Amino acid sequence: MPVRSLNRDKVWLLPPSVDELIVEDHPARFVAEFVDALEPSFWSDMRIGLGGDHMGAPAYHPRALLSVWLYGFMTGTRSSRKLEAACRDQLSYIWITGWQRPDHNTLWRFYQAHREEMKALFKRTVLTAVKIGLVDLAVQAVDGSKIAGNASKDRTYDSKGLQQLLKRTEAAIADLEEQNEQGNDPPPVHLPKQLADKQKLRDKVKAAMEQLAADEGGKYINLTDSSTNLMKGRQGIVPGYNLQAVVAPVKATEGTGRVITASDVVQDQNDMAQLVPMLKQSTENTGERPDSLLTDAGYRSGANLQTCAEIGQSIVMPVFLHSGQNQTYHKDNFSYDINTDSYICPGGQVLHFIGIKRTRNKRLYRASKGICDKCSAFGVCTKDRRQGRALEIGPNEAVFQRHREWMETEEAKSLMRMRKELPESVFGILKEQQSGRRFLLRGLSNVKAEAKLLVTAFNLRTLYRKWRQDVNYQGCPSMVDIICSPFATRTSLLTLPLLNF
Repeated sequence: MPVRSLNRDKVWLLPPSVDELIVEDHPARFVAEFVDALEPSFWSDMRIGLGGDHMGAPAYHPRALLSVWLYGFMTGTRSSRKLEAACRDQLSYIWITGWQRPDHNTLWRFYQAHREEMKALFKRTVLTAVKIGLVDLAVQAVDGSKIAGNASKDRTYDSKGLQQLLKRTEAAIADLEEQNEQGNDPPPVHLPKQLADKQKLRDKVKAAMEQLAADEGGKYINLTDSSTNLMKGRQGIVPGYNLQAVVAPVKATEGTGRVITASDVVQDQNDMAQLVPMLKQSTENTGERPDSLLTDAGYRSGANLQTCAEIGQSIVMPVFLHSGQNQTYHKDNFSYDINTDSYICPGGQVLHFIGIKRTRNKRLYRASKGICDKCSAFGVCTKDRRQGRALEIGPNEAVFQRHREWMETEEAKSLMRMRKELPESVFGILKEQQSGRRFLLRGLSNVKAEAKLLVTAFNLRTLYRKWRQDVNYQGCPSMVDIICSPFATRTSLLTLPLLNF
């Protein structure tokens, strides 16, 4: 087999344009068309004047800078320094910027100044998917995933640890001050760096102690990013955040894919309090509630089920039995006698009301110890030889029972099999392909903005596949031409600016 010649000194007789080097259906072209189609009101909301300022040196075009950030988040390049290198070395970035090379400071200043306003792009991607009929809103799934923060676990302290650190820091400051006072040399104009650093650490520790004391439920605080919380994930316990997402599938006729319809970042270590807010956000973004919302057991609570029952929202989530009980002796099979305020077990024995558990606001019913000891179901129904079988009935017991009955239907079981398919693949792409295993910014507000851009980029990846089909099967009309044409009727992703946002 012959070998192709290698010549690194080849030249072109005619200089090619950068446009010739980027294929027609390249994702960079989609990002550029998406950004170029943003109406003037969007840029006004971002407090950006596209005309620039006539005074001073020419600035980089905002469309180029926004395109760089969106394309970077789509492809897993999320730091300003890496984007600077990409604008210098990678053809797709060179094409996006028009062969300009913004440095990392320029890119960072743009991102820092406008990332809050860039959150609006997320809802735009959701509405676009809905308007072009790409997403199937009938069944959606909500889930959470732990994302590490930009902080070290070693910098996480409890109240006792902060006191010990403060003591060591103050001792180090006293020692450094004593060293500076020795000798006949005149005092330095500025504090020595080591001493200044220790004083800054002391101030940070004191502020952390005050913040921890003010947070009634807080036990730990991280000195690098005080907004993080210790999160338990597959990689162990790390200071991080809880990323929430509602995911809808792409319609079968459009291929495979997912669209994130709602997203948020919270500090809660569990998901229980996020079901209703995420459902509300998804409904606002898409304009309709899903027929069925799939969740895992982490969202299970009486309050959540009660709220969903009141608004008529179907919820599909796992039902777990208590240890040592089988389905026959589940409390749903105990009948209630309203006249005597008692329950009858499947064996015909009575469980009498004995009081209310104040800590959990549950009514407690218990059978006779002697009867349970002699019952043939002992060991299956209960293993408590001291007191016998007990039932704890909470204020939302009726809604729990209705949900358990619903989960026994074939429809619910069929939907349950879809639960992991929807959100798990999304989080996998966010973490692996978009490099979202760790947040780069610090502080809850900044992390929320970073996460919103991350999920926006995920939706753009899905919309790109639809755009690519339009390009390959229907040619590649200019988005600007379609915008300007009053007779444009084709339902296509290229009609994005015609939609009502």
